[in-house]
Amino acid sequence: MTPTIHDVARLAEVSIKTVSNVLNDYPHIRPTTRQRVLDAISALDYTPNLTARGLRSGRTGLVSLIIPDLRNAYFAELADIVVRAAEAQGLSVMIAQSNGNRERELSLLTGPRMQMVDGILFSALGLSAADNDLLARIKTPMVLLGERILDGPKDHVTMRNVEGAQAATEHLLSIGRRRILAFGADPEQGLGSARLRLDGYRRALAGAGVDEDPELVVQVVGWYRSTGAESMRRLLERGVAFDGVVAFNDLIALGAMRVLQEAGRNIPSDVAVIGFDDVDETRYTLPTLSTIDPGREEIVEVALRWLTERITGSAADLPPRDHLTAFRVLQRESTTPR
Repeated sequence: MTPTIHDVARLAEVSIKTVSNVLNDYPHIRPTTRQRVLDAISALDYTPNLTARGLRSGRTGLVSLIIPDLRNAYFAELADIVVRAAEAQGLSVMIAQSNGNRERELSLLTGPRMQMVDGILFSALGLSAADNDLLARIKTPMVLLGERILDGPKDHVTMRNVEGAQAATEHLLSIGRRRILAFGADPEQGLGSARLRLDGYRRALAGAGVDEDPELVVQVVGWYRSTGAESMRRLLERGVAFDGVVAFNDLIALGAMRVLQEAGRNIPSDVAVIGFDDVDETRYTLPTLSTIDPGREEIVEVALRWLTERITGSAADLPPRDHLTAFRVLQRESTTPR
């Protein structure tokens, strides 16, 4: 039979109220009592009834993470960090995939499943600043992730896209590369990551006194290995000369590297390549891929903390907050100097 809160209380030799206080992480409980309850929960493999708890407390202990696409390694790894960080706080996570589609995002935000959650972490791709009024009407506590909602009505945590891409380009310039691709431009994104990272690339060229060549700005629609490979294949067929690649995410960098190597280009001797996102796979490629670590753990830590503050009401009087994470340039084999 499924264990109940009564079974936990009986095994721990405490009241049901004490078990409930431990589950809700109330501070004024003796450490020895708290440990007895936690040991009983573990021994019985007890799982709280979220529906019943929600009826009593007004909270379910469940938060929603809405992300564009789990096929993208960045979002898959982000989801993993969110789940582990939430579990450490006694929270469960419901993950929903929006496919970056505006109507799908609206459906997820306003659908019946959102009535089950205490808060929402939302990585918007289809919505834009034009939807700020709509977001303001959503009463469920929410923290926005990503770039698409700027100056919006909710807390917003994101990475330094411009500065990160600028640092990636400056890194290639510092090892003597001058014909550097901006690999991943996507005019359909508007003010998304592609536009911001292109701005960073341009800043670096301007700072080094290198003229921008429009032929080196390469469009990649959809940031996957396959689209990176196809865009690089088309570029090589056109005979464009280049000695460096700033790829706007790691996946398109990996696809491009495969095509370059198939074409007989040595990485990094002929072409130095740097990506963006620091997904786990970049540590194991041949050669290993230099990349920008955008501060994914910091994004999750701040976003989850702010969301919890909104849920509990401790930040109820604060205006919407914005946070930009720190980043690092990770030099690996793909950008070894000549």
